[in-house]
Amino acid sequence: MSIPSAPHHPLTDTEVRRIRNDFPILSTQVNSQQLIYLDSGATSQNPLTVLEAEQEFYEQRNAAVHRGAHTLAVDATDAYEAARETVAAFVGASVEEIVWTSNATEALNLVAYAFSNASVGRGGPDAQRFILRPGDDIVVTEMEHHANLIPWQELAARTGATLRFIPVDDDGALRLDDAATIIGPATALVAFTHASNVLGTINPVAELVALAREHGALTVLDACQSVPHLPVDVHALGVDFMAFSGHKMLGPTGIGALYGRSELLNAMPPFLTGGSMITTVTMERAEYLPAPARFEAGTQRISQAIALGAAANYLTETGMQRVQEWEEHLGQQLVEGLNELPGIRVLGPGAGVNRIGLAAFDVDGVHAHDVGQFLDHQGIAVRVGHHCAQPLHRRLGLTATTRASTYLYNTTDEVAAFLAAVAGVRPFFGVK
Repeated sequence: MSIPSAPHHPLTDTEVRRIRNDFPILSTQVNSQQLIYLDSGATSQNPLTVLEAEQEFYEQRNAAVHRGAHTLAVDATDAYEAARETVAAFVGASVEEIVWTSNATEALNLVAYAFSNASVGRGGPDAQRFILRPGDDIVVTEMEHHANLIPWQELAARTGATLRFIPVDDDGALRLDDAATIIGPATALVAFTHASNVLGTINPVAELVALAREHGALTVLDACQSVPHLPVDVHALGVDFMAFSGHKMLGPTGIGALYGRSELLNAMPPFLTGGSMITTVTMERAEYLPAPARFEAGTQRISQAIALGAAANYLTETGMQRVQEWEEHLGQQLVEGLNELPGIRVLGPGAGVNRIGLAAFDVDGVHAHDVGQFLDHQGIAVRVGHHCAQPLHRRLGLTATTRASTYLYNTTDEVAAFLAAVAGVRPFFGVK
């Protein structure tokens, strides 16, 4: 599919203000204040083109895909598969390598359960490579989101494999020297995040993939915080599987995707079974379609997939290199500004080190929930809590933090307003 060329000049506040006009919700007032939305790490907002794409489907093409032979069903199927083609191109994949899921969590569970199905004898001879046994290792990292930790805990429990993890240091950086010893001959699978949703760290994918390949281990990449914010070419990254969510990249909720190398997807036994993913069914057995259809049982997320295609187009037309550079600029503004405030501890890389455009921080003497309420009263939306990364917070001696996360529609003025508000937190609560 032909992808339109993106502009090459950097984003500026002036252009970002124009971009903001595409997002109706950003004109909202919250608590009588103009909304400053700094929670895109949890859920991004939707441009009009995405909202209109989903509405247009229901108004003009609403029908089941890959089932009916009538014109409306054919049109729906064409739009649905065109969206797959668009999203595949957005991440550098082939179209048959993209499986629609409800979100990244489902995508990661799909891989884990397919492995466990192979381990109980499902699948043909090619599925043997996915079988895990006692003595095999599954390796994750200490900075993982729960969605890329708990499925592997469960897979280890079902198969007898051992779950091991690459630790982080006191600053939250992966201990790569330990990784070289933890990933070894017993390693069957290495699952890790591309960019941390707490630290903002961008992990060295090539180095971890090389370690895994040295021992014949498969790799699974959690790309929820990278695909929306960085140019991603999954073939260049060299990972075997990759998961990402639509609602973090300007798309709707209820849609995500799993990338898998074609030969691996076609060898894996299915996770969900039923209609639309079969070729022949008798009362005794069933035969399954090639990927991606074999992993898409039942009625699919049709309108959401189409809207995600529109989101990918919006980001492509804006230019992902420009998005990355703008968010890196905002991320440095966040870190530098927070570091100047007394009693503030910022997690993750220090000023001057590359990060995605977010910063999680602890305010000495004030609970994160109170910080969030204080900011919300001023119309500033941030995330508070453990951000689905309890082990990481525990390692860093914290139970909760406040996280501000930016996107292509945030301005430097908004970040400055956020920093000014944070400066008032400790005085408001009487902390000296």
